[in-house]
Formats: sequence, C-alpha cells, structure tokens
Amino acid sequence: MSIEVKDLSYVYSPGTPYAATALDHVDLTVSEGDFVGIIGKTGSGKSTFIQHLNALIRLQSGSIKVYDIDLTEKKPDLKRLRGTVGMVMQYPEYQLFDETVEKDVSYGPKNLGLSEEEIKGRVREAINLVGLDYEDVRDRSPFELSGGQKRRVAIAGVIAMRPRILILDEPTAGLDPRGKKEILALVKRLKETSSPTVIIISHDMDAVAENCDKVALFSGGKIEKVGAPREIFYDDELLLRAEMDVPTVVKIVKEMEKKGVTLGEKPVTRSEFLASVKRWRNG
Repeated sequence: MSIEVKDLSYVYSPGTPYAATALDHVDLTVSEGDFVGIIGKTGSGKSTFIQHLNALIRLQSGSIKVYDIDLTEKKPDLKRLRGTVGMVMQYPEYQLFDETVEKDVSYGPKNLGLSEEEIKGRVREAINLVGLDYEDVRDRSPFELSGGQKRRVAIAGVIAMRPRILILDEPTAGLDPRGKKEILALVKRLKETSSPTVIIISHDMDAVAENCDKVALFSGGKIEKVGAPREIFYDDELLLRAEMDVPTVVKIVKEMEKKGVTLGEKPVTRSEFLASVKRWRNG
C-alpha cells in the first residue's frame, strides 16, 4: 500500500466555542499506481484530509501510514515523508518566491541535503518534465512568465523532490479550457514518468471521470463512498445526498434514457461514450 488511513478524525479549535469537526472517522487505502480523485462540496473535509498525508496538519486521532512511515509515531521522519509525498496546493504559482526559475525549483532538493551536481540534475529534469525548456527559463524570473508557465514551474519544484506520491489540490483551477487540458496531460505524463501514485482534489467532474481510476466522495467530514468513477457517478441517491454534479457524459446518457435511448452500459469518459453509441447504432 502507498497510503493507509484508518479512523482519521480532526477538529479545528478543539475545546473552544469555535470547535468544528473537519474529519470524522475517515478510512482510505491508496495502492501503488492508483490515480485517485477526491470530490465533495466545499467544506466537506477534502483539503484537511490531504494535508494530513504529508503532515502539514498534525495527527489528532486515528492513524496514517505512508509506505513504512508511521505518522502515529512520536517523531515520524518528516523529511523522508515530504520527499515521498509531493504536495501541489491550489494556485501553486502564488508560492513562487525566488529571483530565478532555477533557484525556485532547486529549493526543495536543497533541503534534502543533496550535492550541487544532484540538485542541478534534478532541477533540469523537473523543468523539462513539465514541458518547459530548461535553458530558456532557468535564469528568468518566475514572475515574468505566463500564468500557465508559472504553474508548471511550481509543479516542477515539487517534482524535483522525486516524490513517489503526487497530490494536487484543484490543479486546473483558474485555467482556460486549453490550460486545463495541458495541465491534466502534464499530470498524466508525470504519473507515467516520475510519480506513479497520483491524488487530485477537483470540482471538475469531467477531469475526474477522464483521468481517475478511483474516486472518494467526501461529505460532512466523512467518506460517503469509494469506487470506480462509474460506481460513483451513476449512484443517483448518493449524489443527491451529497449535492454533487456529474460529468458531462453522464448527463448526456441520462438525457438519452429519458428519451427512451438506452445504451446498456454506463460510460463516464468521452471515449467510452462514443464506443457505446457506436455499438448501439450497430444493434
């Protein structure tokens, strides 16, 4: 297992009149190679959950293991944990701070105590992996780049740590359709080349359906259900209770069913839908 979470609970401002339960006995297992989508309304506990996975939030109740790193230990190896779990927060470009792209991307590897040669190699590799030209951008200020380029530089800073697990909070937030497509293609490429296990938080149900093989639906600080995208997005009662939208493909399938056209399958991606329609037409 990459990640094993058991009975995780978390309360903000405990013992005060402002106490608020963010997580309530959450269990989730993520296996090596999974591409997990975490969905749910704002305030459902998604961000609080993922921030536990590399100890940005200290464990209050329950247990978390990331490979052999046990966060219930009195002094878990946080340096190794944060080299294992790469976290890209929402709008990561706002976290850029150094005077050149190369210096910004090298910040994480330097904290790992690597040699200068190793750091430079990792930075070059990470910048090229995110689709930028190292020689072209290395000496440029990250603040002079376009919005999409800034986001790529911020992701490169995480990739340079060579995490086995990559977590992204709303990776397509604020991007136009072309930018969304490019970032999602980048995430898939990173999964194939550098970080085999990927977790994304997203309000974009199309992105989740097209990319994820497992979906965890949060509601009220609990995980309501974990399953394949079609198990989640065709569970009408669950989605109504959680006040969740569905991918465009599912909406189209349901409209077709209202008109008496039944595909006999439950597609969630565009390619699945087109294949289903083709089979239906051929009888």
